[in-house]
Amino acid sequence: MTAADGPSPMPHRQDPCRTSDVLGIVGDKWSLLVVRNLSQGPRRFTELKRATTGISQRMLTVTLRGLERDGILTRTVHNVMPPHVSYALTPMGMTLREATAPLLEWSLSNLDGIHAARDAYDSRAETAPPTPS
Repeated sequence: MTAADGPSPMPHRQDPCRTSDVLGIVGDKWSLLVVRNLSQGPRRFTELKRATTGISQRMLTVTLRGLERDGILTRTVHNVMPPHVSYALTPMGMTLREATAPLLEWSLSNLDGIHAARDAYDSRAETAPPTPS
């Protein structure tokens, strides 16, 4: 291949659009919370709902389906009476948990500071004179 043929494709280069699909998992707060809640082992739907404060039943269902589709968790139907379903992280899901654990820890340790900064900003915004349009 010559320079006139144009640039050669880079075999290890990733398509940014494909990367953003994966980052959508990390950017979704419910997915990360569900992954965190599954890190100790399989859980039933009701256990996940109780452990994921603020999530609606519909949003949990949508989140679980998305994570299953992405290969992050598995869904197992148990043939007992009454039947029940459990969810567990796949090996790839465990690596996602390991990769995002520092982010979740940072969130918890900085929560008070973030709320204080928001309160200070909001109080300044309330007392600031209106800006001309």
